[in-house]
Amino acid sequence: MSLLSKHRTADYKPRLFVFCLFTLAWITLLLYAGGFTTSIKAGMAFLDWPLSNGSINPQGWLTQSDKLAEHSHRLLGMKIGLLSITLLVWTYLRESRKSVRTLAGLLVLVVVLQGLLGGARVRFDWLNTHAESNLIAQSFAVAHACGAQIVLGTLVAITIMSSKVWIRGNNQSIYQVPQSIHRWGTLACLGLFIQVLIGAIMRHADAGLAIIRFPLARPGSFLPAYWNFDVSIHFAHRVWAIGATALIIIFIGKIWVFPPARKSFRNAAVLVLFILAIQIYLGALTIWTIKNPYVATMHALIGAFLLASTWGLTLFTHRPMTQHTL
Repeated sequence: MSLLSKHRTADYKPRLFVFCLFTLAWITLLLYAGGFTTSIKAGMAFLDWPLSNGSINPQGWLTQSDKLAEHSHRLLGMKIGLLSITLLVWTYLRESRKSVRTLAGLLVLVVVLQGLLGGARVRFDWLNTHAESNLIAQSFAVAHACGAQIVLGTLVAITIMSSKVWIRGNNQSIYQVPQSIHRWGTLACLGLFIQVLIGAIMRHADAGLAIIRFPLARPGSFLPAYWNFDVSIHFAHRVWAIGATALIIIFIGKIWVFPPARKSFRNAAVLVLFILAIQIYLGALTIWTIKNPYVATMHALIGAFLLASTWGLTLFTHRPMTQHTL
């Protein structure tokens, strides 16, 4: 046994768990900053990268809203990079479970890729700043938005696997969750990720108001009066929202009809449904307020929370459980 291995354990580590929660809080700030930057179209407030106007403390960034949003987003991203590296070192030194160490390594990798995607978006858009459409830059922006969900999901997995409930369950498991619950949870996560992808395409194509009514698309009809790319991607976002909602409800229903799972997961299941209800309301409110930037940003943020909470619940169902309630 190596000297390093002697210091590694699979026990519950309260400080590590708290650090994971702290990092989750910072990622929440980063997601809000990124969403708000997109909502006010401030992604090109600085035309260079990784510095902002050649500086880490550019002139005027605290007094101009677009520069404040974009530079705050960059600074928070740097902070997440440092936190993820700290988490990797911590787990490498103290965590005996290879799965947790692997996830910590994956987190650092995805965070680095996220930074590069954000930088690529700026560099490509700089070549075509005043054009109506820059497909390459928009593609990087969409990938950047989806990558943020992967960062969040990876950190959620590390946090859950570092929790007392998860570690206690490894030693006191009493029943297996049916495979049907696993499948529907996975499908719900996949459906939500597709919805995030469609939403990111819609946001970066500036198609959020391509249909200006809700729930109807026009008087007396759910269908738009005409079709183009903006209308089509907006309508797809609405239609797929119905499908994703159905998948979540089926997933929660499968949990509810299996008494041991209902006892273990009822609070978490209710939380997912509560976040779903808020997200539906925010989607409607985004239209009703003519895409108010604060409402649109919260819609994007709560969407990330919905995917993360559904993923967290799904992860819990993939392992033997105790009768303790989440």
